[in-house]
Amino acid sequence: MSNCYCGNSLPFDSCCKPYIKGIKKAPTAETLMRSRYSAFATAATDYLINTTHISKRRLHNKKDILTWSKANTWIKLEVLNTTETTVTFKAYYLDEILNAQIHFEHSTFKIENGNWFYVDGEYNL
Repeated sequence: MSNCYCGNSLPFDSCCKPYIKGIKKAPTAETLMRSRYSAFATAATDYLINTTHISKRRLHNKKDILTWSKANTWIKLEVLNTTETTVTFKAYYLDEILNAQIHFEHSTFKIENGNWFYVDGEYNL
């Protein structure tokens, strides 16, 4: 693979994989969001759960995340806008019957003890 799943020009091993594997901490909300997209593309459900804010984890089921992650073919990520604690993006993918889909979200993030967490999002704006 020439580019990371998240759309950066670096290869996955140098871009999002170190965050997913816990080697590095995401320095910004955007970096965390990009690495979470790559985690969906690679079915890294533990990372997705662990980077969801503790107040929201009970709303996310690991088995359902894994099923959804594997059922889709992840095409590309388009970051539209960022602030310190928000990211607006479009995630393009093919669903399980190969229909093109776009997940449009404005996500909110929070930093605690030097770690960024996904809190929630407004979908399909």
